[in-house]
Amino acid sequence: MTTPAASPMIGARRLHVGDTAFRISLHIAGAIVVIVLLSILAIMFIGGKLAFDTFGLGFIWGSEWNPVTQIYGALPAITGTLVTALLALLIAWPIGFGIAFFLTETCPSKLRGPLGVAIELLAAVPSIVYGMWGFFVLAPFMSEHVQPWLTATFLWIPPVGDSFFWFTAPPIGVGMLTASLILAIMILPFIAATTRDVLQSTPQLLKDGAYAMGATRWEALTGVVIPAVRGSLFGAVFLGLGRALGETMAVVFVIGNAIRMPDSLMAPSATIASVVANSFPEAEPGTLDLAVLLGLGFILFVVSFSVLAIARLLLRQERMS
Repeated sequence: MTTPAASPMIGARRLHVGDTAFRISLHIAGAIVVIVLLSILAIMFIGGKLAFDTFGLGFIWGSEWNPVTQIYGALPAITGTLVTALLALLIAWPIGFGIAFFLTETCPSKLRGPLGVAIELLAAVPSIVYGMWGFFVLAPFMSEHVQPWLTATFLWIPPVGDSFFWFTAPPIGVGMLTASLILAIMILPFIAATTRDVLQSTPQLLKDGAYAMGATRWEALTGVVIPAVRGSLFGAVFLGLGRALGETMAVVFVIGNAIRMPDSLMAPSATIASVVANSFPEAEPGTLDLAVLLGLGFILFVVSFSVLAIARLLLRQERMS
């Protein structure tokens, strides 16, 4: 028979065993994430090693892409990826922040729930639907109305270098500007929803104190709310940027898929994801073509990881200050 004095000891031992098992399971879960991440990185690097061995670092900086002569340079795809993602972020972030501020501060209480759900539902729309809409609706509108107006209005802007003339290009509708608009629409719900949650997390006492001092809503926003949650707002921006960097199907429809250095924001171009999506079915295992695509995937992985790492570094510096 178990004595009454021994019962608490047995219960404590079982509790200790359960706590240890739970802690081990958490460590295993965390290790799985790291292992999967490193495995993807290793597979991409090993698969693309032939491309780096063949072209060296010139594979990253090369601007020529010619599958016939087996000469590949990743710079056009890298440039298209960065330009479209950054331009989409410049378009989407002010709109997303305005939507979030409207929902948290000025929107009638009866409309906050339905409007918030409607914005979040935009994130559930498949990317191929955005791409088809962009190709059949947005691209013709851009070619007939937007691009001619931009060319006539901003022709006075001087070029960057010898070829980047901003808005001077044939009005065909597809190009980096159209792709950036599609990406901006796609990342808008992520930025708006995250920013709304951040603004709602601001202590109400801070805002009430600002209003009690006679501050307007704009003054309370810029002087109290934004300084209090600046780091989290910065994280919302980089969340949208990370989403835009890797988008594939929507961009394939509207960017034009011309693997060359862009000479205008309206000219056809390509991103790393679009190049891989278009060329992967024709790449045979063990060939240089497949190695080049895997090398592009490795570069995209490094770029995305670097963006997130910079974001974390800036957030840490802000918290320390």
